[in-house]
Amino acid sequence: MASLCTPRDHTFSRRAFLGGAMGALGGLVSPAVAEALRQKEKQVLFVWLDGGISQLESWDPKPGTEFGGPFRAIPTSVKGTHVSELMPRLAKQMHRLCVVRSLCTKDNAHSSGVDRIQRGDPLNRGVPYPHFGSAVAKILGPTASNLPPYVWIKPGTGGFKSEDAGFLGPKYGSLAFGDGKAPENLLRHPALTADEDEARNELRAMLDKHYAARRAPRNVEANASVFDMARELMKKADIFDTSKLPARDVERYGRHELGQHMLIARRMLEAGVRFVKVTSYGWDTHGDNFNAHAGMVPKFDQAFAAMLEDLAATGLLEHTLVICLSEFGRTPRINGHVGRDHFPEAWSLAMSGCGIHQGAVVGATNDKGTLVKDAGYDIGALFHTWYRALGIDPGKVEFDNAGQPLPIAHEEMQAIKEALA
Repeated sequence: MASLCTPRDHTFSRRAFLGGAMGALGGLVSPAVAEALRQKEKQVLFVWLDGGISQLESWDPKPGTEFGGPFRAIPTSVKGTHVSELMPRLAKQMHRLCVVRSLCTKDNAHSSGVDRIQRGDPLNRGVPYPHFGSAVAKILGPTASNLPPYVWIKPGTGGFKSEDAGFLGPKYGSLAFGDGKAPENLLRHPALTADEDEARNELRAMLDKHYAARRAPRNVEANASVFDMARELMKKADIFDTSKLPARDVERYGRHELGQHMLIARRMLEAGVRFVKVTSYGWDTHGDNFNAHAGMVPKFDQAFAAMLEDLAATGLLEHTLVICLSEFGRTPRINGHVGRDHFPEAWSLAMSGCGIHQGAVVGATNDKGTLVKDAGYDIGALFHTWYRALGIDPGKVEFDNAGQPLPIAHEEMQAIKEALA
């Protein structure tokens, strides 16, 4: 039997942005925020804590119980609601959050659980469904900024990840920025003038038409869209350069990896990117769970709280759906290595922003955190909830898979009404 903890391959080949013609996104300036507010287009921030953060050391603490661990629970800005003492900043932001404590999913392996959660696990159709970011990119498209609709900020390598798009086709994959950095050969070479660059693009467009005549439309679309994204990105500058920001901003988010990646994500949202995913690795704490969470959760707390504060302060939170989750939670029972193992049976996630009932706690677990009380929610219900928050009716919108209509969310599930505003 394959190990449930076989790590996913988080790397993929760097795909040249057609000659390396990638440009920087726009810097953080008030006109960009003002334009984003004027457009008021729905956007998404998707924070993925890869490996599985422990709900007991974050959103659903059980201090003083058999499996509660060493950390206290602290009050939050919502009366009667407590979170782990490792999250003092997010405790002050609880009035902006909706926490669902009754997730009950099915897959306790990373290799399949990551895809299942990010694809929404619709009824088995025998086709690879798109990740949520690709689905939003397809349904809503880019914003008026014409920037790439789905970007991914992650540790490690970057490139274009077409696999996320599933049957939608490579055009709707994610553009990943490895280590939060712009790709190499980012800007137009200084020896090439703007007129020469325009002439090259006109030649490229002509050759594209010739190329398209004998090839599958989806491949042609993906090929052309890479050029289009590169040209739009090249009109912007400095979004990856956090050194130009006030030192206070950098310190608030944290000079650690997650803090800097979250800060770049904020700048991308302000520039008008439709869907921004931020990934943090290292949450698979089978051993030394408590020390590991004592080191990681405060960094997450700092960066995520700063993001919520800033989105709320600028007004962007009103039309930005914020989601934070993993592929599953951690076992209440503590193993022989002082760790917690994979646990999809009863865990938590947090949401905020447009369409979300802020300040709410939905569902509960029993006193030991071993079971969900009443009905639990599988990921299909969350997809219904997210689509509804974005103003998309899963009962009226569907995918087209080469002429085959497919639902965008699990047909047998419904949105979590208590989580919606």
